[in-house]
Amino acid sequence: MVRDHGFHPVRIKRIVQETADTRTYVLDAPFPYRAGQFLTVRACGALRSYSMSSSPDTDSELTTTVKRVPGGLVSNWMHDHLAAGDLIETTAPAGVFCLREGAAPLVALCGGSGVTPILSLVKTALATTGRRVRVLAANRDADSVIFGDTLAELAKGHPGRFEIRHHLDDRQGLVTDVEIREFVGGDLSADFYLCGPAPFMALAENTLLGHRVGAGQIVAERFTVPGQAVRRSADGAAEPETASASASEVGQAGGGGTVTVVLAGKRHTVDQHPRESLLESARRAGLMPPFSCEMGNCGTCIARLTEGEAKMRVNNALDDDEVAEGWVLTCQGEPVTPHVTVEYEN
Repeated sequence: MVRDHGFHPVRIKRIVQETADTRTYVLDAPFPYRAGQFLTVRACGALRSYSMSSSPDTDSELTTTVKRVPGGLVSNWMHDHLAAGDLIETTAPAGVFCLREGAAPLVALCGGSGVTPILSLVKTALATTGRRVRVLAANRDADSVIFGDTLAELAKGHPGRFEIRHHLDDRQGLVTDVEIREFVGGDLSADFYLCGPAPFMALAENTLLGHRVGAGQIVAERFTVPGQAVRRSADGAAEPETASASASEVGQAGGGGTVTVVLAGKRHTVDQHPRESLLESARRAGLMPPFSCEMGNCGTCIARLTEGEAKMRVNNALDDDEVAEGWVLTCQGEPVTPHVTVEYEN
């Protein structure tokens, strides 16, 4: 696997005003991508990740949708300063909030701009599968509904397959667990996709888990990165995000451990420090390996484990096959064996 680590100048073809505080940027970008992924924008000395609202299966243009966040450095700059024809710096698309294979129905629960990757997934699911798709979208009021017309057109074009239900806080109060359970109904074997603000996500996930939905059926895309992340196996059991060079190696990072970093063909070894990421170890060795968001989102910092194991705190960029091949996000990977070696691509 050869990953694109860099940022690219991308021209904005046009801008669509979705709501008073939300804009869609149509990009002249040739990137391949999967429905549900995001790209990372570099601006104002900061990095922010924004989901695609387009689908590679239905749309000829790549679009990302950005909601203005009060006090948000990058979102406000994009809204206030960007126009058609301008260039922005972005990474290639990344992320694992993607459509799973299978025939199970899709049930999506989203809040606010969390509808953005959900729309991308919905379009792909309707275009490439025969699966039923249902979406509960929560917003403050009717004026804040993003993609309302698009979702209505999809429902009209796929009767019996696609259902969109809008929840408006100003009319109904905040979403409750009772409403979520009622919406889910008998679709307990569905794949569930969640995206929205942290309180909404916590309510949705806890309600589903308490409603006999298996943890392995839930795929979540969070606006904020939690301090600890796990993936779920097919049977729903919690699993650490662990990449390894050999499944037979076991151990615990501790006294006497080392981290060896291979960068540009040269090897550098430092002692392990508790709770230090592989990227931090590389920096302590005086190296300048590739990195970007440092939140486990963009995939810029990936390297391959050739010795030992490392557990990732957060992984929103690598898929299961890549982890199994030994790839690790060095900004999130912590050694769990006494000796770890990672090698960056040339």
